[in-house]
Amino acid sequence: MPPASTPQQQLLAKAAATLLDPAGRELAAAVQWWELAPLEPGPWPVAVVGEGPPVLALHGFDSSHLEYRRLAPLLAARYQLFIPDLYGFGFCPRPLGAAYGPKLVLEHLELVLKQVLRRTGAERLSLIGASMGGSVAVELARRCPEAVDRLLLLAPAGLTGRPMPVPAGLDQLGARFLGLPAIRKGLCRSAFAQPDRDVGPAELEIASLHLACPNWAGALAAFAHSGGFAGSGNPLPEQPIQVLWGRNDRILRPPQKRAAQALLGERITELDDCGHLPHIDQPTTVARLWHG
Repeated sequence: MPPASTPQQQLLAKAAATLLDPAGRELAAAVQWWELAPLEPGPWPVAVVGEGPPVLALHGFDSSHLEYRRLAPLLAARYQLFIPDLYGFGFCPRPLGAAYGPKLVLEHLELVLKQVLRRTGAERLSLIGASMGGSVAVELARRCPEAVDRLLLLAPAGLTGRPMPVPAGLDQLGARFLGLPAIRKGLCRSAFAQPDRDVGPAELEIASLHLACPNWAGALAAFAHSGGFAGSGNPLPEQPIQVLWGRNDRILRPPQKRAAQALLGERITELDDCGHLPHIDQPTTVARLWHG
């Protein structure tokens, strides 16, 4: 990791040395800082690990690249993973007054995708998307069909329904609410199949680390005000799609799962003893199914 200069770079440099989770330390240390002209300001964080055909992995809402800390080492022997923080999330810069929402998320990712292909010399890459990142992956695959060969969606959120913008004022209140330690802890626990067993200080640390980035609450409120990603699954892109979700998912509500099941059909594999984060709850199973 280069010498830290921005607050985000300083946070990740410290995380690479001090995170309680050793897999989190390793992935934080694997972050590169890319310039993505004409997108400004930069630099932009992208974790890069492994060797082989390129895979672009996309995290979920109010999260970061660190959620792939358990899956990345299991894929790195056969693939080169590029794990960016989505625009407005993770450890990205958050300029005041930017138009946070799906448009800039996708514009940022198109620049990342093009740079991945340029750096690797590959013509196409694969996409993995978790939770909201699943909807982002589907949108990106439709926008860049010639550059994406297949998709793996992990408990995808936002494939059905319609955008529901949060009104001004409530968006700021909601962001502050999500920043409360007790709320962060409750949300983190709800994402795991066995929270009493699996959620401790290391998980809670990673779930909240990016909140220290400047303008975290402002960017999150603006994204909520935009309506976010919803209804992204129709029509599905033409590339092969594999879907994994947990039988014990408490984030996706039953109506959401039923609507997604109607859309995705036999593409879905349901995992036992798994919550909303298959790549954390069941990384070995996810890797085995990805490798085929």
